[in-house]
Amino acid sequence: MPPDFFSGRHAGLLVPLFSIPSRASWGIGELCDFPILGEWLRDAGFSFVQLLPLNEMAWGQHSPYSALSAMAIDPIFISPQRMVDFGPSGAEAVLDPGERDALAAARTSNTVDYHGVRTLKSRAFRAAFERFERDEWRQETPRAAALQAFSDREAWWLRDYALFRALKAREGGRGWLEWRDALRDREPQALAAARADLARDILFFTYLQWIAAEQWQQARRAAGVGVFGDFPFMVSGDSADVWSRQHDFRLDTSVGAPPDAFSETGQDWGFPAYRWPEIAAKGDEWLRARARRSADLYDGYRVDHLVGFFRTYVREPDGSAAFVPSAEPDQIAQGVRLLSLFTETGTRVTAEDLGVIPDFVRQTLASFEVPGYKVLRWEREWDKDGRPFRDPCGYAAVSVATSGTHDTETMADWWDSAPPEERRAFAQLDAARAAGLSDADPFSDRVRDAFLTVLFKSGSDLLILPIQDVFGWRDRINTPAVVSEANWCWRLPWPVEDLQRERDALERARFLRRLAESTRRLAA
Repeated sequence: MPPDFFSGRHAGLLVPLFSIPSRASWGIGELCDFPILGEWLRDAGFSFVQLLPLNEMAWGQHSPYSALSAMAIDPIFISPQRMVDFGPSGAEAVLDPGERDALAAARTSNTVDYHGVRTLKSRAFRAAFERFERDEWRQETPRAAALQAFSDREAWWLRDYALFRALKAREGGRGWLEWRDALRDREPQALAAARADLARDILFFTYLQWIAAEQWQQARRAAGVGVFGDFPFMVSGDSADVWSRQHDFRLDTSVGAPPDAFSETGQDWGFPAYRWPEIAAKGDEWLRARARRSADLYDGYRVDHLVGFFRTYVREPDGSAAFVPSAEPDQIAQGVRLLSLFTETGTRVTAEDLGVIPDFVRQTLASFEVPGYKVLRWEREWDKDGRPFRDPCGYAAVSVATSGTHDTETMADWWDSAPPEERRAFAQLDAARAAGLSDADPFSDRVRDAFLTVLFKSGSDLLILPIQDVFGWRDRINTPAVVSEANWCWRLPWPVEDLQRERDALERARFLRRLAESTRRLAA
């Protein structure tokens, strides 16, 4: 049983699932690799792990924040070696010699080769499904009944998703806006005909979600730690959700972030904007369904880009841009309504409230007792002389202390590139001095551990540490606003099972456990 995350002090690790492949996995961290990570997490005194979204991405896409579905688990995370439908010979037996060479290359790659992994797994999954269809589905076995029960239970999202995926496959991957009018516009007769014509492909995509669900729930139980997921602000315009709920979105616009100190032009994320009045009129049913799905998959979840749920920065076709809703009372009312929706699921919710955030957003968070984020390097008294750092020991209990996020540079790179006055201001913190930190020190293992000590002592009940900062590595998960093959592709330097063998990993677990014990964060 995971701990009670609504009480007490806890420490967690931020690491993407794709980053933790084992020797048996196919070049990417898989659902069945998670319990192996869980063993090390328990040894290190961590209560939970914070994952990035597991939602299905399109072919050619690396970002988990641009998904084909807000509900579906990406089949790329399925563990082929755990699928019984390959029979006693195992998954690799269905590959030809060239494909086995490609698998060997994917396993030894320093980064995740999404295209290669997805190609190999798609080939293998088709072979597994053919066996299932022949030996189970047509024979109406207990496993066939289990798939049918899953399909019936999850029909509220799975029915449209499986049809969308089958249509997209038939259309050669083209976006739904390019489909013929009747399917694009979801005319009932066209949908019924497609369901009949594509029944086998629909069953295939349903089968993959069933396998993913079974593997994920087994992995969660076996891991022995809590799991926090991620609730992305948007999904891709070319997604099952937008196709099936077109009236909830403005397809002629895109959302992003306004200009600020970090970007003179702001950001354009390319996602269609919500039609907030229409969504509210229907009881926020899609967002409510997403919250329900997240509560089913995780012990808690982080709401991405929280401020966007209060006010969305919408870019119009004519180049103009504005917040929607525009009036502050309407923004507050909308945020209160949606925060109520997120918190009523009964699972622990945290909120990413970083960047330029109006005071009323954080005031609303506080009224709901939803923890916002305290990123150590950004928690400063910006209006005071010298911009001193806030003492982490004074962070509110209802908050998340962290050294960084998946978007930020690592702690090592920040420290070595920080201006002298910034390092000097940080080193003046009582907790930093107590940990022996000097502003003259370049980043080292000793500096790393001083930072970790400061963070563990923070007043925040929840502490989340990116795995890079735990080890002092400089590798990034993502560099925002940069299109790069390196984004979202980082892997551990060794297979995940070696966390129990590598000297550095064993030393880190001992050190972190001592910190957790001394700061009352040790997992029960």
